[in-house]
Amino acid sequence: MSAIKESVDISRRPEDIYSYVTDPSHLPEWQESAVSVRPLGDTPMSVGSRMVVTRRIGRREFPMTMEVTELDPPRSWHMRGVDGPVRGDVHGTIEPLGDGERSRLTLNLDFEAHGMGKLLVPLVVRPHARKEMPRNEQKLKGLLESNAA
Repeated sequence: MSAIKESVDISRRPEDIYSYVTDPSHLPEWQESAVSVRPLGDTPMSVGSRMVVTRRIGRREFPMTMEVTELDPPRSWHMRGVDGPVRGDVHGTIEPLGDGERSRLTLNLDFEAHGMGKLLVPLVVRPHARKEMPRNEQKLKGLLESNAA
């Protein structure tokens, strides 16, 4: 199956969006399934940094270790899951629009399934993510535009 791709235009500069979305502590603020994020280590986020993201799908919570594989401020970032039956793979890009005071955020999300994840991904995880991603982007847009400096 192909990756889930969603875009949203936000009335903020690329730098503002990038600094917010690449700060893992903000994930639960704009992603409805994200329950918590715990960094592994205490160094600033960089390529190779890892964090445990706990997500709620239905009534269950699933922790997943994510690793940063790319950081290209303020244009793009890439993170991938490194453990568990369902491993998310997210690539984000930010394009400046017009005079640079607006931006287009595009998120590409895919999943790698292992063991029981081979059943969970097509039946539960992918349909859930397809519904959630547009809502998450709209929530992010609302948060960032309401907190414009």
